[in-house]
Amino acid sequence: MTLRNKILVLVAALAVLAGVGTASVLHAAGRADRKNRTQADGPQVAEGSVTLTPGASRRIVFRNMAWGPHRDELTTVAAADPTGPRTASGVKCLRFYAAAGTGICLQAEHGAVQDTYRAVVLDARLKERAHYGLPGIPTRARVSPSGRWVAWTVFVGGDSYAGTNFSTRTAILDTTTGQLAPSLEDFTAFKDGKEHHAADTNFWGVTFAADDRRFYATMATGGSTYLVRGDLAARTVTTVHTNVECPSLSPDGTRIVYKKRVPGLPADAPWRLYALDLATMRESALAESRSVDDQAVWLDGHTVAYALPGDYGSDLYTVPADGTGKPRRLLAAGLAPAYLG
Repeated sequence: MTLRNKILVLVAALAVLAGVGTASVLHAAGRADRKNRTQADGPQVAEGSVTLTPGASRRIVFRNMAWGPHRDELTTVAAADPTGPRTASGVKCLRFYAAAGTGICLQAEHGAVQDTYRAVVLDARLKERAHYGLPGIPTRARVSPSGRWVAWTVFVGGDSYAGTNFSTRTAILDTTTGQLAPSLEDFTAFKDGKEHHAADTNFWGVTFAADDRRFYATMATGGSTYLVRGDLAARTVTTVHTNVECPSLSPDGTRIVYKKRVPGLPADAPWRLYALDLATMRESALAESRSVDDQAVWLDGHTVAYALPGDYGSDLYTVPADGTGKPRRLLAAGLAPAYLG
């Protein structure tokens, strides 16, 4: 791995650590009383029944970040009233996504010496179907529109003999057969039309197409990032565009929203949200001017949601996917949303 790649991945790893626990502390530096906040200081959350079954009314299921006994639990609100009372499930996740009654929950297991992590496949009632140990810190999770495929990305350390090398590991699971591809690095990669082999290659941020065969992801190598199109049957990935991270495919499969490194921005806030038309390869900036270190989620065919730092660690915002309009806060104290129904 090049020095540039090591630095980029290390910065991203630190950002993920913030997202899974320390961001709220960093954001609240100088406000010691925030540790003593209770549920009454933020969104109202109560225990209840949470399912992943699509219903007549759209709902949002997400990781609740509000202080109190239900912090980090999967929680639901009506999509029509995202600031309304929340129903908490009792299931805790660091990263989460769901579709078609299947959920993927990336969890921490707290040990006496150190934490470990696992990926848990959930059924529509949030009951465990299967679980898999993770080799590092969870950062991304996705489920295919049909619910058949799930993917997750973690940051891992120690891939080099020096012990200071951080890299990513992305796995894809077929929930119908239980067959696990533990690393996309095992797929055959094609870069600029030629088969690509490089020790510094990393993948992250899978997003699935509706046909249960194609997917998109980020590939990093040689100090650059690429959008790759994957084929689950052929076990191949092929580069299609440069400077793309954490892609999210639109419901109709025609556009990708992603975070792009923009030259001249601060090293600790380098990204802007962009949209890419897959037919023309024309990209356009979205109206969000802040640096977004997240994999956006499509609410519908016109709008995407994403996380930004907030008083509780993370708030959710939305912005039109065509570059018009302006960002608005969807809800406070939330992370990793999935829209159901």
